[in-house]
Amino acid sequence: MKTKAYSTLVVKELDDEKREIVGIASTPGTDRDGDIVEPSGAEFTLPIPLLWQHKHAEPIGSVVKAKVTKAGIEIVARLVAPTDDMPSQMAARLQEAWASIKTGLVRGLSIGFSPKEYSFIDSGGIHFTKWGWNELSAVTIPANAEASITSIKSFDQEQRAALGQKSDPVVRVTPAGASASTTKTIKSPKPQEGHDMKTVAEQIAEFEATRVTKAAEMEAIMTKAAEEGVTLDAEQSEQFDTLEGEVAAIDKHIARLKGMQKSQAATAKPAHEEKDARIKALDMKDGIQVRAKNTQKLEPGIAFARAAKCLALGHLEHRDAIGIAKALYDGQDQVIAATQRLVTKAAVAAATTSDSTWAGPLVGDETSVFADFVAYLRPQTILGRFGQNGIPSLRNVPFRTPLIGQTSGGDGYWVGEGQAKPLTKFDFNRTTLDPLKVANIAVATMEVIRDSSPSADGIIRDQLAAALRERLDIDFIDPAKAAVAGVSPASILNGVSGIPSSGTDADAIRADVRAVFGAFIAANNAPTSGVWIMSATTALALSLMRNPMGQAEFPGISMMGGTFEGLPVIISEYVPTDSSGSIVALVNASDIYMGDEGGIDLSMSTEASLQMDNAPDNPTTASTVMVSLWQRNLVGFRAERTINWARRRASAVAYLTGVLWGV
Repeated sequence: MKTKAYSTLVVKELDDEKREIVGIASTPGTDRDGDIVEPSGAEFTLPIPLLWQHKHAEPIGSVVKAKVTKAGIEIVARLVAPTDDMPSQMAARLQEAWASIKTGLVRGLSIGFSPKEYSFIDSGGIHFTKWGWNELSAVTIPANAEASITSIKSFDQEQRAALGQKSDPVVRVTPAGASASTTKTIKSPKPQEGHDMKTVAEQIAEFEATRVTKAAEMEAIMTKAAEEGVTLDAEQSEQFDTLEGEVAAIDKHIARLKGMQKSQAATAKPAHEEKDARIKALDMKDGIQVRAKNTQKLEPGIAFARAAKCLALGHLEHRDAIGIAKALYDGQDQVIAATQRLVTKAAVAAATTSDSTWAGPLVGDETSVFADFVAYLRPQTILGRFGQNGIPSLRNVPFRTPLIGQTSGGDGYWVGEGQAKPLTKFDFNRTTLDPLKVANIAVATMEVIRDSSPSADGIIRDQLAAALRERLDIDFIDPAKAAVAGVSPASILNGVSGIPSSGTDADAIRADVRAVFGAFIAANNAPTSGVWIMSATTALALSLMRNPMGQAEFPGISMMGGTFEGLPVIISEYVPTDSSGSIVALVNASDIYMGDEGGIDLSMSTEASLQMDNAPDNPTTASTVMVSLWQRNLVGFRAERTINWARRRASAVAYLTGVLWGV
């Protein structure tokens, strides 16, 4: 059901440069007697489209701010200014609209809204308590007509009829009287499962993450120009200006969301009321009290972060971490069970062939929390991007299971009648992947730990993920990383001779590609599941290269990835790079064994002293700078993940060294 309400506009301020109007729209009224619309029930998402004379094909701007007050609805409308490249009719319409509203010739407003929650009044009308504000249209009132709701209704319906538009039902907004008794309340349908509206905190977290990405892209553009000692070209300037505008828009939107978050906090119900509501949700069946299952959907990794926070709070406040979990996250069984696992230090069991129940340990709320965090972590690492978005998968194998690989082929012979058949032999190797642990330490402030907002949970999750991501990526791709028996695997490039890059221009790049493919062909191992791994700087340089006609030399690639010479590209900030150049590797994904059963272990401390370095002194020296967690009110989380990898055959990878493409 859609309807319309009407209002008059009193202009308070005008800004010719910005084409902004600050005004008060009087309390909306309708032409349907007996209906009541609560102004405070307005729900809207800014900006709201601002139309000209009800023509949806002729927008003139948008409402960028709106606030319900006792005097009416205070709005800030921003009209679009005409430009030289606009069609003449469009420019004329925009100019006419601005001049008409500014001079008071157009002083009527028509509000299109959709009822969300309403009830029927005994007298026959409808009481709208919640309604969605969809659009606003500026409509003309003759100069000699009374600037009232009635006149606006009349002229509005005449204009809509002239345009061939059917007049929607109209509702009058007046304060609810004492006699306005109501009956059954009707609410608009809720979103279907799987399409729940995100919380304000979740929206803030998403926009903040997007802002970081946009800012990084801006920094990359400026860094590239600084390295070359030049100003931005036309394409870079346009890209940078676009990103700058997007960042500014995101900042404004985040400010709005934070304002909304404060407003929600101010109107939140006291804890005892929430508890009473939960008690009422309990049902009785056959004498047994039954609690409705908590179906709250959390972002990946948040449940694990909440369990970690409960563990830290228990240590900080000398309280039972499990009790804290039950108090903070009542009804979230996954969080409570995961906290119990962390407190008791019970290992997260993986499915094994020696376990009579096999996959039984993989079922349960507490285990799914650990798996959920690993699922969040995987896409952020080089390893985790294999098998996603069209990139071939690595060869997943179980731990402690012998893997037999054929390293050479046999020979065939022609044999004459009655002659002995020659023998041939095959060479095999045996590989076993043992479960190894990668560990790192993430540090958070006690203020963040004690913060109960969902965004604080996200900070803890991201800190834990970042702690593991760096070590995994470095050790996976750094040729200098050798295996340490029983501790860590060798890089997939370790022991493989690098191919020196031949130059920086397009011809040299193609020669380098030919050399890399040649290494696979010489080993009779075509890279049918080949994947390039390179740094974002190298990918950006490739994307910016142009031929003499101004066309992209390698159109499939960007600084975020894509394809290069027909194969997908994985970008990582941890690809080894120095003054002599970077590394570019080609990996045949099916020739890389990977064992990953999702094990996670977590411990924490507030008294330890740490060296805040990704390459700490071992052992420490007199010059080593240590930071006391206790002195600075910090909490250190040590996270460990069970994982291992190995090359299936020596020819599984080939890589270039000293790459300075496009420089």
